[in-house]
Amino acid sequence: MLTFSAVLLAAGHSIRMRRDKALLERDGAVMWRRQRDLLAAAGAAELLLSARSDQAWAETAEGFAGVVRDASLDSGPLGGIVAALERAAHGHLAVLAVDLPRMEPAWLAGLAADARPGVGVVGRLGGFFEPLAAIYPRELAPLARAALERRELSLQKLLHAGVTAGLLQARDITAAEAPLFTNWNEPTSPAGPGP
Repeated sequence: MLTFSAVLLAAGHSIRMRRDKALLERDGAVMWRRQRDLLAAAGAAELLLSARSDQAWAETAEGFAGVVRDASLDSGPLGGIVAALERAAHGHLAVLAVDLPRMEPAWLAGLAADARPGVGVVGRLGGFFEPLAAIYPRELAPLARAALERRELSLQKLLHAGVTAGLLQARDITAAEAPLFTNWNEPTSPAGPGP
């Protein structure tokens, strides 16, 4: 069984939501707690939290081995992924966005089961990768850091390079799995309430 670290990406500015998505509630749980528990249920041996310094709740959030700050300001998810890859205690890192309210532990556990030494797994749907619920190998860190330094913030481009380099394998997302990747981006988003 693969031993892996995990990071919950919660440092986004939630501009369209107009409030911190990490503090939204779903099924009676605040999103950051729901996603933290999901990562633990998926089998993560270490949990990290990617948050901004102005997110006061993150300083007292329980259940994390530490808080990581984006490796570069205003760098989107890539900044948090780079910081977590460089901090993680294990050779693989599960990444999960705080705004995926339909994600289930089985998805990440399945990716971890398919990962190999030096090779992670990312889902692909309709020709596009789903980078915010994936397993990355530590070996991807130099490529990710270099992309960040060039300000090439596109995760699609990075993951394509990772697949080409043999550091990632793509797993096709089925029609039944596609709803797991619904983002909760706006107050009226259909991803908020319901199953």
